[in-house]
Amino acid sequence: MAEDILRVNGMLFHAHHGVEETERLYGQRFEVDVEMALDLSEPCRTDRIEDSVDFREIYDVVEEVMLENSFHLVEAIAEAIAQALLERFPVEEVLVRVRKPSPPMRGLVQNVEVEIVRPA
Repeated sequence: MAEDILRVNGMLFHAHHGVEETERLYGQRFEVDVEMALDLSEPCRTDRIEDSVDFREIYDVVEEVMLENSFHLVEAIAEAIAQALLERFPVEEVLVRVRKPSPPMRGLVQNVEVEIVRPA
């Protein structure tokens, strides 16, 4: 992984993913974190957004995956986000965390989370 990391943490979406039909029908809250490994020496030197990855564009890619698809598994959501980010940005590696607060389980759970790392 590169020494430099861009992070966008705590992106929140109401999306229609889940194993249960009611989850996909009514939707629920999801949280997404993204870490991107890349060389930031050029934007550090130039102070120009054009030489870096725009955080707003990262959000836009994640939002598109979250809202324009319906997945059964949190794992599939994370993979789709990772692949979309790798296709869009010149990064060495991407880490994606997807959290599902209050999953439909028999007991009380704060959330479930999947974290994946994918190289370019």
